[in-house]
Amino acid sequence: MTTGRREFLTTVSQAIGATVLLGASTSEAFAQQSAPTVGEVIDLILKTIPGAPFAKTVDTLKSGNASQKVTGIITTMFATVEVIRKAIATNVNFIIVHEPTFYNHLDETAWLEQDEVYKYKRDLLEKHNIAVWRFHDYIHSHVPDGVRMGVMKALGYEKYYDEKNPRVFTIPFLKLKDIVANAKQKLGIPTVRVIGDMDQSCQRILLLPGASGGRSHIQGIETEKPDLLIIGELSEWETAEYVRDARLKGDKLSLIVLGHAVSEEPGLEWMVPFLQPMVPGIKVTHIPTGNPFLFA
Repeated sequence: MTTGRREFLTTVSQAIGATVLLGASTSEAFAQQSAPTVGEVIDLILKTIPGAPFAKTVDTLKSGNASQKVTGIITTMFATVEVIRKAIATNVNFIIVHEPTFYNHLDETAWLEQDEVYKYKRDLLEKHNIAVWRFHDYIHSHVPDGVRMGVMKALGYEKYYDEKNPRVFTIPFLKLKDIVANAKQKLGIPTVRVIGDMDQSCQRILLLPGASGGRSHIQGIETEKPDLLIIGELSEWETAEYVRDARLKGDKLSLIVLGHAVSEEPGLEWMVPFLQPMVPGIKVTHIPTGNPFLFA
């Protein structure tokens, strides 16, 4: 091969290599440029919620900023330190949660400024530029309620869903103990709290996941006349005492308390197929928070 031809081929190879590198660089830059921001993802979600945005809501950014480009999304109940570490390990910078990040409903932090646990979590989020947005009021305002739909699907109650009365499920008669066993198996929980006769036959179920409160529970019982109320969480001096007195009065009413997180976690899992089509270039993943309690 002549020297001139060798130099020509070398020049061509270098040019091709430079073009490939430039193309890769341009593609990466374009991908970064085309990635939605946190604010844009939130706006896409809010377009599906009747009446959004709300003037008063707890669904605000708890960390990060609306202008940062999204590298990945995690949905979960709580932005625990464990979930944050998993986000860091997988290069995810946007966590969508259902419940507070900083230990109170409004995520007020002034009273925690000197607290070591708060500072550790806050600093971890800031160091890795992770945005955390709460999706509580809006998911419950979605039609249908995203949390209830997720729990309904997890429990296997889809065929009994009535869009005119979405919180009540009329199932074939089952003993309370069989409904309990199904909930434990389907939701992956070792134990639940129950008030009632385990051999009682139940057909009409009032499903109120989360912690809607004693007044909501009691008014629901009065309105719907269920055989069984399934809830996430309660104040023991409210709903539990009402059900106890109702049973002593002679009512055939039972209660299952699942636990707050496990009763709503399926709603955050429901978010994955709900959100993924809106952000086709971004991976949306659900990470269960799990139950922090041991049952000794």
